[in-house]
Amino acid sequence: MKTYAMKREEAVKDWTLIDAEGLVVGRLASVIATRLRGKHKATFTPNVDTGDHVVVINADKVVFTGNKMANKKLYWHTGYPGGIKERTMEKIMSGAHPERILMKAVERMMPKDSPLARKQMTGLKIYTGAEHPHAAQEPNVLDVAAMNSKNKRDA
Repeated sequence: MKTYAMKREEAVKDWTLIDAEGLVVGRLASVIATRLRGKHKATFTPNVDTGDHVVVINADKVVFTGNKMANKKLYWHTGYPGGIKERTMEKIMSGAHPERILMKAVERMMPKDSPLARKQMTGLKIYTGAEHPHAAQEPNVLDVAAMNSKNKRDA
């Protein structure tokens, strides 16, 4: 018996809708990364984009476990001497773009520095509100909270 290797033309990309309200960021990001790569399908091929499009709504209502909201810091460097900057999760979530937390969490769970991972990340659409412009694609609703009791927190 031979191993099946899918070709790019054979890939069927479905649309999935996830409501992120009350879900834990890391657990949600791992589910999204799996869907984007296509690892949930029997026809998964590592070098072909077989993943689905994922639409996430209410990304501003995700939660963190423990004290990560106040204690976890994200760092970046400006490129100048002494240019290290930091920002807490609390400040980012109350800022203009809280969806970037989830975007970076998913991005860091994808394969590193590959054109395929960048292509797969284009299938991720994140919105802070309950509205999204992808109703015409008729996305399948995925209930991440029902997958495991640890996926949802009452915050």
